[in-house]
Amino acid sequence: MIEYRSLRVGLLGCGSVGSQVARLLLEHGEELAQRIGARIELVGIAVRDVTASRDAELPTELFTTDARDLILRSDIVIELMGGIEPARSLVLAAIASGADVVTGNKALLAQHGPELFAAAEQVGAQLSYEAAVGGAIPIIRPLRESLAGDRVERILGVVNGTTNYILDRMDTTGASLGDALAAATALGYAEADPTADIGGYDAAQKAAILASIAFHTSVPVDAVYREGITEVTSAQIESAKRAGYVVKLLAICERLTDPVTGQEGVSARVYPALVARGHPLAAVHGANNAVFVEAAAAGPLMFYGAGAGGVQTASAVLGDLVAIARRHVIGGPGTAESIRAELPMFPIGRIRTRYSISFDVADEPGVLATVAQFFAQHRVSVEQLQQTVSEETGRATLVIGTHEAEESALADTTAALAASSVVTSSVSVLRIEGAVS
Repeated sequence: MIEYRSLRVGLLGCGSVGSQVARLLLEHGEELAQRIGARIELVGIAVRDVTASRDAELPTELFTTDARDLILRSDIVIELMGGIEPARSLVLAAIASGADVVTGNKALLAQHGPELFAAAEQVGAQLSYEAAVGGAIPIIRPLRESLAGDRVERILGVVNGTTNYILDRMDTTGASLGDALAAATALGYAEADPTADIGGYDAAQKAAILASIAFHTSVPVDAVYREGITEVTSAQIESAKRAGYVVKLLAICERLTDPVTGQEGVSARVYPALVARGHPLAAVHGANNAVFVEAAAAGPLMFYGAGAGGVQTASAVLGDLVAIARRHVIGGPGTAESIRAELPMFPIGRIRTRYSISFDVADEPGVLATVAQFFAQHRVSVEQLQQTVSEETGRATLVIGTHEAEESALADTTAALAASSVVTSSVSVLRIEGAVS
């Protein structure tokens, strides 16, 4: 028998995710109560326009435009508004009122996470955010709890479904970037303004969150190196396919050690990269997401599933809600965020990886020797070279694969190539990530 008082839940925002959260709370309230040991009462939904159409039919009496009044009537506040303001102010108001908070707002957490975590810790409130990264994929809680006693060394993630769909369509159908983006827009995967996705901004926010949790240190989103997919060409996709790779937009979070000082630091970065087709991330198709975690004791772990969608993301929100509600029944303060390691952020020039570099040269004697000299001068070792000669233009396209090298040395090499008279096109670089063991 359930004897604990009902727990009052206020929902801020009723878009595609919020409407599904509200629907599931109303439809499965009794089942959730049996899991929690207390009934969940949805006391209101704060929106800008109470007359707007929703993805689910919900009782009109639940809607309000007074978010602050709703917060004061709630034990648990679910924030699904998105954006920074007024979401930030309302989350802080909820914490100050004594409420626990569930949010799926990646932009808010990436920019103001430390402020929100500090506010929650000060009053013993719980701030949970499983839905902020990976949609339905359970990745936040495993990093915060299951792997808290391990040492996470590296994370590689396909964390943006829109760009994964675009790159996957380019790979499987030969479509251009523009055509693949148009298809993604028609299916609802891409917004009318796709900049946040194809520019890598969305993935960078998620990388900041993942790195902060995995390495127990505060990683601001401004410290995340970012490249989008806007420069990826069909020619690069085809070249990758011939070489046994697929192009993915990766969020990479990694522990690094300075070889000279021995100082440990963190790198967080987002860019399109070549992934060997035998690697698990190469098999992530469509708009799905996946996060590949490398931990010292646990070894390699793979988390895969739907990275977006109203119902799918609502699953993650409700998982946080149930966990918080159980804590209310049992008692005790919320779990504080573990971000006290204070590791420094290393710039992109400090990373080491392998590279694929492509450019055109004149098909003349001595050109390859000149190109090889540039690599040798900057201590970048060539592993393989592919050459394709065009009889029409009299030019050769070179695709050079390197051994592992430091990013700063690679940057010097490409700068020298770009300035050389033997190179007749722009120099294109894709990093190679995710070695197959």
